[in-house]
Amino acid sequence: MRIAGEGLINRRRRVEFTFDGRAYQGVEGDTLASALLANDIRLIGRSFKYHRPRGLLTAGSEEPNGLVTTGRGAGQEPNMRATMVELFDGLQARSQNAWPTLDVDLLAINDLAAPFLGAGFYYKTFMWPAKFWEKLYEPVIRRAAGLGALSMRANADKYEKAWAHCDLLVIGAGPTGLMAALTAARAGLDVVLAEEDTRTGGRLNAETFEVDGVPGRVWAEEVTRELAAMENVRILTRTTVTGAYDHGTYGALERLSPWDAAKKGAPRECFWRIVAKRAVLAAGAIERPIAFQNNDRPGIMNAGAVRAYLNRWCVSPGQSVAVFGNNDDAHRTAEDLLEAGVHVSALVDARHDATTGLDVPFYAGAQVCNSEGRRGLEAVSIATASGIEKVKAEALAVSGGWNPTVHLTCHMNGRPVWNPEIAAFVPQPGAVPGLVTAGACEGVFSTRGCLEAGVRVAKAVLEELGVKVPKVDVPGAEDSDYDISPLWAVPGKGRAWLDFQNDVTVKDVKQAATENFRSVEHMKRYTTQGMATDQGKNSNVVALAVLADVTGRGIPETGTTTFRPPYVPVSIAALGAGGQGKGFAPQRFTTSHAASVERGAPMIEAGLWYRPSYFPQKGERTWRQACDREVAMVRAHVGVCDVSTLGKIDIQGPDAGPFLDFVYTNLFSTLKVGRVRYGLMLREDGHVMDDGTTARLGETHYVMTTTTAAAGEVMRHLEFVHQGLCPQMDVRFVSVTEQWAQFAVAGPKSRDLLNGVLGEAIDDESWPFMSCGEVSVGGVKGRLFRISFSGEHAYEVAVPARYGAALFAELVSRAEAMEGGPYGMEALNVLRIEKGFITHAEIHGRVTAFDIGMGRMVSAKKDCIGKTMAARPGLTDENREQLVGLKPVGAVKLLVAGAHLFNEGEEAVRVNDQGYITSVAFSPTFGHVLAMGFLKNGRARIGERIRMVEHLKGVQTLCEVIDPVQFDPEGGRVRG
Repeated sequence: MRIAGEGLINRRRRVEFTFDGRAYQGVEGDTLASALLANDIRLIGRSFKYHRPRGLLTAGSEEPNGLVTTGRGAGQEPNMRATMVELFDGLQARSQNAWPTLDVDLLAINDLAAPFLGAGFYYKTFMWPAKFWEKLYEPVIRRAAGLGALSMRANADKYEKAWAHCDLLVIGAGPTGLMAALTAARAGLDVVLAEEDTRTGGRLNAETFEVDGVPGRVWAEEVTRELAAMENVRILTRTTVTGAYDHGTYGALERLSPWDAAKKGAPRECFWRIVAKRAVLAAGAIERPIAFQNNDRPGIMNAGAVRAYLNRWCVSPGQSVAVFGNNDDAHRTAEDLLEAGVHVSALVDARHDATTGLDVPFYAGAQVCNSEGRRGLEAVSIATASGIEKVKAEALAVSGGWNPTVHLTCHMNGRPVWNPEIAAFVPQPGAVPGLVTAGACEGVFSTRGCLEAGVRVAKAVLEELGVKVPKVDVPGAEDSDYDISPLWAVPGKGRAWLDFQNDVTVKDVKQAATENFRSVEHMKRYTTQGMATDQGKNSNVVALAVLADVTGRGIPETGTTTFRPPYVPVSIAALGAGGQGKGFAPQRFTTSHAASVERGAPMIEAGLWYRPSYFPQKGERTWRQACDREVAMVRAHVGVCDVSTLGKIDIQGPDAGPFLDFVYTNLFSTLKVGRVRYGLMLREDGHVMDDGTTARLGETHYVMTTTTAAAGEVMRHLEFVHQGLCPQMDVRFVSVTEQWAQFAVAGPKSRDLLNGVLGEAIDDESWPFMSCGEVSVGGVKGRLFRISFSGEHAYEVAVPARYGAALFAELVSRAEAMEGGPYGMEALNVLRIEKGFITHAEIHGRVTAFDIGMGRMVSAKKDCIGKTMAARPGLTDENREQLVGLKPVGAVKLLVAGAHLFNEGEEAVRVNDQGYITSVAFSPTFGHVLAMGFLKNGRARIGERIRMVEHLKGVQTLCEVIDPVQFDPEGGRVRG
């Protein structure tokens, strides 16, 4: 019911919404949860297994019961926590997990079968008859399983992703987080302040405390205004930090307000990747319930949540409220209820020495042991020294203590530490590198203590970063002690609930221990404790305390389950923002992609990249016409090709040269600065992994180029070699593939074209073949490599990726003025086949350096990965299949990649197989088809004839074995 008071709502602005098809009214500032309570709606949903009635338990993202489906049609969103859904006009919400209606749920019959559906029943049932599983058991279980349902229609909503870099990330904007952010911001640090609520302030919005002589919420607003006015501060409200990852990276989900999300083109959510030098976790604490018989009825809530609804939203869960706790929080709740004019029917404190000055029925050393009511609480039973006393109440506020929010500190395998003084786990210092904890999430529960903690950790961060620490005064605030007497479960018969969503009881945990599932991780899986959408935020500690008691161990010895990201549910649409309507494989676009598409180039996949196949011109009807023109254009004039997709790995350090010597077959430590060398890389089994060029830009600085397809594989290989085989080497490397846009400029006029855009003109003397260095490209600092994949006089010019589109446009424009232009993958393939250059069509994982004619590249002066294995007799046998070229000489001129080779006159069967074709292209330069392939003892069979057979297409072609290098075998054009 709505009560008098100011709160943080706007009573003058009415908001219309529906729940289960019925119309209701709320006010501006309400959540769906507070609006339902204001309309006296206590039954919100049904539990997963037994379909028991469920009401709200909390007021935050840890809510296990209030799951609803919002929206209709394609925009339908299941499993939305009512506590986190902001109320807006036209909101449509429906309850879940009930049939046919929430009030009359026929599946509640499961509750009557509870004795047969205890923990682990699914491991012991449905075993026989075997045929029943597929035809009966599985269909029925699948139909009953799950909570909300997707619409099964394409979602038209927009989602975004964003990146942020900062000096300090502050997680949580309560008193601790605000003071930490303010201290760091005043010192000049770049600060990101993330808060999952719609406003800053944290628990100050739910309490009546004063800070610095003003209400806590007012103080929070003043500090927020100061922070918002600073250019070095970004405040992200409605943003939950969902995970902590390596190297100071954090994931965060930002929800837009319903009003912003409704604007045309606006996203619904944005997933952030935040990289921070340091982070402060000030995420507060989560209140835990106490287990007792029938403690799951609608109307039984956490005491802190009752205060939040009361003080922030001016809502009481009932006209008569009882309070039960084992700490002073229960008294604070009773006091706030009385001040709001709500009748407190009982204050039950489990501590025997507890006292109170409140004018309420007070029960010291007593415990609530049962409740009555079906779809809502009607009365509670109180166990006192003199017996059981029944008290009428529409709501019960329960406080079993507070659990610091340690989850993020466990995302990198850290384990929290038990603190018996607060009867809770606290974060382990240093569990996440660069992250420190403060305030309630570290076990400090007074407002003054939290404010001091925020200043303290901020100063520590400033000192670590070498920044002068400003003077910051800590405002005055309440500083009461936290007094608690642990109570996890009230003894008694009947079911006492732990996990409200998954229907896990104290009895289930005891049963798990009885069946020897004594490990907390085993108990979790046996009972499904903590495996619901709330991840056990409310129930895990109570459950493991029960497990500790039944197994005779202490809570520290029992330990906790593993907390994994995300901290709250994250929609797949947000994680994959930008990928709607696409496949699961990422799509990577070059900086010239838009220009290539605009020119009508069909795009083909190369690895994960999209590259232009060819650039059609007016009058060209087939791809061959365009390809032939582009090849001739490069051979006669000049062509431009985007080669940014080639892997680029920046390698630096005193041991960079020796490291490359070890991973490549040839020497790189002897390479002179300003020069480039072709290299071959072997796997440990002696087979070729990849090839490419590596440039030496400085004494300890190299840039390695890999093939597009193997860029990721090579990067992983280098990481393995460094960490596992050469940890003593002082070398570092990072992939810079996406940081540089790189373009090949090939053809007789390539140097003339480049001299038009370079800051200083180049010639053969200043820039000979296989040279490299820094250049100025149109005033932008770039790199130039004189290398060729076409056999022509060619260069590759690289600039930072943000200049890639502009450079491509400029190069193509100048090329077209020289009778040239852009060329695509088809022409690139023809050019390299004419020159005999290999790709992964040839180095497909089953060939050695010997097979491709590069055995002499395996240096005898040093060791390298794969050298010993490559020298095995079976891998150097002359009868192995060796790289050769092929051309048709018979009446049939068709060659097919993948076709096999047979001697003339021999039957085309497996035992007579002589080899296979890997690459085929029509060469406009030579006027016929050229192919590359592998032939047994091929290098000794140049000039012989061989028969190609392609069984699938029924093609047979007589071929001549030729040298793979057909175009300019002396290399005069590439050097001239």
